[in-house]
Amino acid sequence: MKVSNFKSQFQIISAMFFLVLLSSCEAQNTSEKINGISLVASREKISANDIQPIKKVNANTVALMPFGFMESLNIPKLYFNLERQWWGEREEGIKETIELMRKDSLEVMLKPQIWIRNGEFTGDVKMNSEADWVSFEEQYEEFILLYAKIAESEKVEILCIGTELYEFVNARPDFWNKLIADLRKVYSGKLTYAENWDKMDKVEFWAALDYVGVDAYFPLNVERSPKIEELRKGWKPYKNSLKIISETSGKPILFTEYGYRNIDFAAKTPWDSSRELKDTNNKLQADALEALYQEFWQEEWFAGGFLWKWHHNHAVAGGDKDTQFTPQNKPAEQVVKNYYGRVFTN
Repeated sequence: MKVSNFKSQFQIISAMFFLVLLSSCEAQNTSEKINGISLVASREKISANDIQPIKKVNANTVALMPFGFMESLNIPKLYFNLERQWWGEREEGIKETIELMRKDSLEVMLKPQIWIRNGEFTGDVKMNSEADWVSFEEQYEEFILLYAKIAESEKVEILCIGTELYEFVNARPDFWNKLIADLRKVYSGKLTYAENWDKMDKVEFWAALDYVGVDAYFPLNVERSPKIEELRKGWKPYKNSLKIISETSGKPILFTEYGYRNIDFAAKTPWDSSRELKDTNNKLQADALEALYQEFWQEEWFAGGFLWKWHHNHAVAGGDKDTQFTPQNKPAEQVVKNYYGRVFTN
C-alpha cells in the first residue's frame, strides 16, 4: 500500500471517528423532557406491581409528595413525618418508594408540601408577628432539610423546596435566599420551587434555582367544551409570559403541576378541586391535555411537567364516572401515553 493511500484512509477514518464522537457528545448534552406524574401518597406500602401502570403511560419521572400539616394560616406550628401519617408520607415510606422507582428506572422529584386544615390556600400563609415568623421559619427549614437529606442520600434528581407559598415568599425573602444556599450545601441535585400560575412573575429567586416551577392551572377558555384549537389559542398570552420568565431567569420552565378534570368548563377554572357533583366531560379533559402538549413539549425552554395526579391502585382509580383530576382509566390516559411516548429534548 502506498503511503499516500494509507494517509488518506487514515484521515477518513479519523474524520468518521470525530463525527461519531461529536454526535455522542451532543446526545449527552441533550435530555428528554420530564414526562412526570404526581403520585398520591398511599396509606399502606406499595409494590412493584403498582409501578407498572406508570411505566405503561411512558412516564420517566415521579413526584413524591410528603405533607406537613398546619392548623391555620397564621399559627406557627408545622407537623410532619408523624407515625400516624400515611406510609407514603413518612420518611420510611418515601425511601422505600424511591427504591421501587429506581428498580424501574424512574427518576424522582421530592416535593414536600403543606396542607392546612379545612383546605385553606397555602398561598395565604402569613404570620402575625416577627416572633411567629421566626418560629415558623425554623420549623419549615427543618421540614425541607429532612427531605433534602433524604434526596441526597437516595440520589433524587429534583427537590422542590415549596409549593404555592407566595405570601411567605414575598414577606420573607432573606429566609428563602438563605434556605436555598443552605440546601445547596446538603443536596447536590436540581432545585425548584412550585409557584401558582398567577404569581409566577413575582418570585424573586428564580435565578438561584435550576427550574422555574409553575403549577399550571391557567384559565384558558370559558366555554362548556372548547375545541383543541380554542384551547391552544387560550395559551398564547401565558406562553409568551413563561418564555420571558425563562429568558430573564436563565432557567427552563417546569410545570410542577398540570392537569384538568373530566368535567364541563374544565378549562375555565382548572384549579377547581371541589367535590360537588359536576357533569362529566371526558373529551374536554383529553383535549385540554392534547392542547397543552402541542403548545409546550417541543419548546427548548420548556423542561416538561408533572401530571396531577396519579393513584397507586390503578385498577380501581379514576374511570369515566370519576370527575377528579386523575386521567386513569379515562380517554385522557391514552393522550398522556401517546405524548409521553414521543421523544422531545431540551
